[in-house]
Amino acid sequence: MNQKERMLAGLPYRANQDGLPEEQLKNKQKIYDYNACRPDETAKMVSLLTDILGKCGKNVVILPPFRCDYGKHIEIGDNVFINYNCVILDVARVTVGDNTMFGPNVCLAAAGHPVHPLSRRSGYEYGAPVTIGKDVWLGAGVIVNPGVSIGDGSVIGAGSVVTKDVPPGVIAAGSPCRVLRAITEEDRACYYKNKRFDVSDF
Repeated sequence: MNQKERMLAGLPYRANQDGLPEEQLKNKQKIYDYNACRPDETAKMVSLLTDILGKCGKNVVILPPFRCDYGKHIEIGDNVFINYNCVILDVARVTVGDNTMFGPNVCLAAAGHPVHPLSRRSGYEYGAPVTIGKDVWLGAGVIVNPGVSIGDGSVIGAGSVVTKDVPPGVIAAGSPCRVLRAITEEDRACYYKNKRFDVSDF
């Protein structure tokens, strides 16, 4: 296997060989163009995103600046909103489900390095898939580590570092992130903590 094949297989690989730097450079040029778009160039931004990402659903908004390694390993569903300064290290598959929202400064890191300094010095790194379910909300500054899945409908509090899988339908927060409680039907009537909606058109 060459280094690209090893990367895609989730094995230790070196990112400076077998065409990987050239692929990253090509993607960086597309990302540069995307981040340089004027705010009213929405059609151009949609076209660029469709070219950058492996899958881009309908009604996807990613506010620039946005950064990713390869782009084509990212799959984003419909009606997804990603706020400013998102970073996705997509050396492995990264999936974002429908109706999901990211706050600003979210990082999905599917890339990692060995813990031991001599192993790290070897230049080998690795990737493990990251999966964000449907109807998820990641608060501002959330970091998701390699190999982590977040279940449908869950909320991750601002500033959390998610090191382990999070089940569906919960509120989780902290560093490391931990489940605080389940989301219940009672939560539906409130827009923030115990503040209740004064509208009913949803």
